[in-house]
Amino acid sequence: MASDRVSTGTGTEGRDDLVVVPLRHWGRWVGAVVLLALLGALGWALAGAQIDYAAVPGFFTHEIMLRGLANTVVLAVVAQAGAIVLGVGIALLRRSANPVARWFAAGYVWLFRGLPVLLQILLWFNLALVFDTISIPMVLEVRTNMLITAFVAALLGLGLNESAYMAEIVRAGLNSVDHGQVEAAKAIGMTPATTLRRVVLPQAMRVIIPPTGNNFINMLKGTSMASVIGFLELIHAANNIASHNLQIMETLLAAAAWYMVVVSAASVGQHFLERAYGKGVAR
Repeated sequence: MASDRVSTGTGTEGRDDLVVVPLRHWGRWVGAVVLLALLGALGWALAGAQIDYAAVPGFFTHEIMLRGLANTVVLAVVAQAGAIVLGVGIALLRRSANPVARWFAAGYVWLFRGLPVLLQILLWFNLALVFDTISIPMVLEVRTNMLITAFVAALLGLGLNESAYMAEIVRAGLNSVDHGQVEAAKAIGMTPATTLRRVVLPQAMRVIIPPTGNNFINMLKGTSMASVIGFLELIHAANNIASHNLQIMETLLAAAAWYMVVVSAASVGQHFLERAYGKGVAR
């Protein structure tokens, strides 16, 4: 007589006495407890520290701090914009059919990526020790120490260093575009400039935007190195305020809060740019 139930070979069909035991993730609970304990200990230590937290909001909106904030943002934006322009040019030279152009671009990247940013800032700031004047025959002649101010030295040091990294980022983005796209653009009569602008760059931006956003965030924080040459950015502003009231930690906490604000704003902007250029591939 044939059975009304087909056996699957497990021997447990039709049994109602099976107990389902949920899987316990004890490691997760232990890890969570450890992290909460560490955060609690840190909060307890900060609460008992000799810091006048009530004074921090006043330093946050201090006139000198706001000037330092404005200088930080302006320096970072101008340096990053210049670095992007130079980086695109150097990346195109790296892809050029001219061997001299390729070697020049490779040497540019090797030099400015190899030297520390702080060293580059100091070299530019002390350029007057080597050249008394900077001149272009029949066009311009100016004393070096008048032209290379603290802002200009910081701009050159940060911008040229960043341009070397941007050149490699842009080159990687351009190389990520399938060569068949370029061949198709040529087949319909597009010029190389039009192909780059309308075919290659829009697709390469998906690769270029994320590291560029990260580099801009690093640029915002890297402007702090300009404090060594007397440029008034957030760190230098905090030190100026603290030199009058000796509340060093309080002013540094105010500067730290401003850094977190501008970095968070840059991160939001990066998110929307990535989403805008990823519409064709994002699910």
